[in-house]
Amino acid sequence: MARVVVDVMPKQEILDPQGQAVANALPRLGFDGITEVRQGKRFELEVADDVDDATLANIAETLLANPVIEDFVVRRVEA
Repeated sequence: MARVVVDVMPKQEILDPQGQAVANALPRLGFDGITEVRQGKRFELEVADDVDDATLANIAETLLANPVIEDFVVRRVEA
């Protein structure tokens, strides 16, 4: 079995109101120097060793991310 992580983030040109809310709250909480926050999603999948990268990308594109407004990165990690 392999562990796969899929990180999904809004595209840079898409507004991120959740990230903006966090960025606005940080100075009020005493955290200075943060200029931008983008909020995304992280999925962890346990997959059989024979599942190829093309299949994983297809899963990410059709189910985990909305490719119109989101970018995604698929990577295999140590279990």
